[in-house]
Amino acid sequence: MNKITIVKGNGGVAPSLPGEDHYSGLMLYLADANLPAPGFSTTNRIQLIGTVAAAEALGIVSTSANWEIKALHYHISEALRINPAIMLYVGLFKTPTGAYDFTEINTMQSYAEGKLRQIAVYCYEKALSSTELTALQAIAIAQDALFTPIQILYIPKIAAISGLTDLVSTGLRNVSVLIGQDGTGTANDLYTAAGNSVNKYSVGLAGLAIGMLSLAKVHESISWVRKFPSGISTPGFSDGTLVKNTTQAALNGLDAKHYLFLVYQGGMSGSWFNDSYTMDLDTSDYKFIEANRSMDKAIRGIRTYLVPELSGPVYLDPATGKLKADNVAYLKIVAGKQLEDMEKAGELSGYAVNIDAEQNVLSTSKIEFVIEKVGVGVMREFNVTIKNTTSIS
Repeated sequence: MNKITIVKGNGGVAPSLPGEDHYSGLMLYLADANLPAPGFSTTNRIQLIGTVAAAEALGIVSTSANWEIKALHYHISEALRINPAIMLYVGLFKTPTGAYDFTEINTMQSYAEGKLRQIAVYCYEKALSSTELTALQAIAIAQDALFTPIQILYIPKIAAISGLTDLVSTGLRNVSVLIGQDGTGTANDLYTAAGNSVNKYSVGLAGLAIGMLSLAKVHESISWVRKFPSGISTPGFSDGTLVKNTTQAALNGLDAKHYLFLVYQGGMSGSWFNDSYTMDLDTSDYKFIEANRSMDKAIRGIRTYLVPELSGPVYLDPATGKLKADNVAYLKIVAGKQLEDMEKAGELSGYAVNIDAEQNVLSTSKIEFVIEKVGVGVMREFNVTIKNTTSIS
């Protein structure tokens, strides 16, 4: 009998999200001989990966003979577990023979046409030092100058959390250091693997963190308990220590140094990030990732709306030579469009665009804007007083 047979298949099509806040990168260094085939080579070091199946088709498999490829498979899987709609650019670069300058971040940003908002730099073999943090911030400053700002999550090798010093420093606003690790499961298997017994490379939380950051709206802290549970039941550190075996005083000390790791919340199962620090000073407006992301989104958008107006005409009041009121009103609307959109999306509490009509544009060809925005707060502490009483007034 004639018939038509239709078989339902799994095409592995990744879901999508609006906007570009979820455009992210994951970068690590390895020997050229260990580049996974057929997806990567010395002339093809970056791939956009949307599913675990796509990663495996490129040669990033959990059964690889190379430890770093197995670790990469784990981190890609974690990023996609947290945010299946992440736009994840994966870059694999040759391990530097000398100092790390992290210029490969520029290469990845260029490949992604400037769309990367955050990148996890996974240096499983590189011990933490201030030199790398300074180099990473220099890259972020260079990207700022190109109007393609980026937040950097740095995951180094941690030999012992007890030896971590305070590396918080002026201006490290775009760099965060992650020292956490899953204490069980695949991460622990990788950490305790025979092939890692000598070097004790850190596994870290690169995939989890980049997944959460890509999922979070720009004003949201990745430590938000309601929205960002890690899915990890036994949190630990990148030196193999478990959080439950670490004193509260030690945890507080690491938190004060702005390191990021997973912690328990009393009375709840699971774990969450301790906070969303950058390595900037406590007195800085930019000591939290969300403060940077919301500012970066505002700047990107304001520039996008204003660029078409460059070299355009502006009309002046013939009696005073100053800006006409309708021109001022128009430019306020243009400059404020991005902030208006962000306020509607709940990413800002409010904003104002100010232009002094008394500016002498005819002689300077320059218009000065003063833009103010009110951010969204994060409830980091609750102080609750409860007491017995004989009656309620």
